Amino acid sequence: MSIDHSAFTVALALGAGMSCQTLAHHLRVPGIVLLLLAGVLLGPEGLALLDPGLLGSGLHTMVGLSVAVILFEGGLSLNLRQLQRSAAVIRRLITYGALLTAGGACLVARFSLGWDWRVCALFGTLVIVTGPTVVTPLLRRFRLNRAVSTVLEAEGVLIDPVGAICAVVALELVLSSATSSNLGAGLLDVLGRMGFGFVMGLAGGLLLGLLLRGDKLVPPALRNVFTLSLVLTLFELCNAVRPESGIMGVTVAGLVVGNMKTHLERELREFKEQLTVMLIGMLFILLAADVRLEDVINLGYGGALCVALLMFAVRPLSVGFCTLGSKLTGRERLFMCWLAPRGVVAAAVAALFAQRLAAAGFVEGTALSALVFLVIALTVSIQGLSGAWVAGRLGVRRPQNSGWMLLGANPVARALATLLQEAGEDVVLVDVTAADCHAAEEEGLPVVFGNAHDERIQSQADLGGRKGFLAVTGNEGINLLHAQFVRDHFKKSELYVTLQRGTVGVGPDQVHAAGARVLFGGPADIALWSHHLSQKAAAMECWSFPSAGAETFVGDSETASGMLPLILVRAGLTLPYADGLTLQEDDRVVFAVEVARASEVRHVLQAAGWSPVSAEQA
Repeated sequence: MSIDHSAFTVALALGAGMSCQTLAHHLRVPGIVLLLLAGVLLGPEGLALLDPGLLGSGLHTMVGLSVAVILFEGGLSLNLRQLQRSAAVIRRLITYGALLTAGGACLVARFSLGWDWRVCALFGTLVIVTGPTVVTPLLRRFRLNRAVSTVLEAEGVLIDPVGAICAVVALELVLSSATSSNLGAGLLDVLGRMGFGFVMGLAGGLLLGLLLRGDKLVPPALRNVFTLSLVLTLFELCNAVRPESGIMGVTVAGLVVGNMKTHLERELREFKEQLTVMLIGMLFILLAADVRLEDVINLGYGGALCVALLMFAVRPLSVGFCTLGSKLTGRERLFMCWLAPRGVVAAAVAALFAQRLAAAGFVEGTALSALVFLVIALTVSIQGLSGAWVAGRLGVRRPQNSGWMLLGANPVARALATLLQEAGEDVVLVDVTAADCHAAEEEGLPVVFGNAHDERIQSQADLGGRKGFLAVTGNEGINLLHAQFVRDHFKKSELYVTLQRGTVGVGPDQVHAAGARVLFGGPADIALWSHHLSQKAAAMECWSFPSAGAETFVGDSETASGMLPLILVRAGLTLPYADGLTLQEDDRVVFAVEVARASEVRHVLQAAGWSPVSAEQA
């Protein structure tokens, strides 16, 4: 029986890749570490079960298309509003930081290994990239604060196209025996390719976003494969006109589509993320198997010294310069100096360089690929395994049992989240409605698009690290089910459930039996209040409870249709307003008040002994 060894190699890489990532999940270690070990074990240097060399030029094609999907998905996940808060730092990291990294890496390679200057320059451009394939999974595991995670995730996604284009142009200059006279032309070529990729990505992203906006243009059943097909077409079209510009094109396209109001349903985003996980596993297995351990060992102490200088000298210099004058704290900047693992783009481009340099007579070609593999292996292993500990020591992780997760991103949930956030609480909203998620993003609220029962969504929202859970959808049955799920699986006691006014479904007794409280003090008409808030027909008012002799607000009173209690503020502590609370002297409650009934509501509250609190006092 004959075996198609090429097909077997790809199939085995896919199966091994997913198996390693599944095992890594249970062992709580970075998946890339196991992928690299498995690639070496299964490759010619180990059990010889797979040989990427059998794929020939097909390996480069497969890597290119896979990277296109990975970077599109990475761009899709970036939030422009969050990026704007750290825009200056991110811009410096992908410009000045890239130049400092390339120059510094070139110098340390020359010092450590004594290579030809041209090969050292190529190494410098290869290690510019960090990459979302390794950075994003690590950020989710480490639970960093939002300021650091936003910058590092954006750097990982946006630096890949910059580094890849610079590396390819540098290779062409080296192979053409570049002189000072054509270095300027090379720089213009880099800018030209990035500019072309940016314009094509912008146009392609807008076109794709517009096509996905309509209900009838692209049938829901075809949206996944339609999006994937157009992304791959855009990638190859850009490369056909300006080589290596496609990587910039798909990144920008993902950024555009991800920030447009489209019909990107939860299934489409999940499809992209799952496909990315599968491709990452396959690529790392194949690229690790393609490296010869003998070449890595032959680097000797010089190779290890080069990686050490890259980690402990070049990266801190780059981060220190690029974050100068920023709002990042010293501890946050220190952690950014530590975390810069290299990923699949560096490995893929290095494998291509080795072949072309060897063909051109450069003896360092194979050693260059081995050194890049060593950089990837050591940075991923050392930084991936130690990152959580370092983040904890530096105090840049989100505190355990802090902040709130809100199920729902409707106007009521957003109003409640905004008040909690303004009080210094860390909040995140989770919803499956794209329009509500976009509205939350526009209001500057952290939001995760997806099903809260999905383990991946729970990880993104850091449900396990939250002190409490608030179900604020208009479906009281769903609210109660999710609260019970959080109680059983995450052992949370701070649970709040919204009940719908006028229904005979879930009652307060069932909520209390689940160990939860009724949010807003009693049943509320979420649809009505969402309408009021979205139409600016309701405003926030703060009232003070002066003494134990005053009447406590009754959540299900007739007057409640004109006001909705959202939060309780007591001696610096801010809590969601719920039943079972005993109001104390000087407690403050923030209400959403229907504008049309404001006078009536104020009269009722004042008659009950409450006092209005001015904005200055609040």
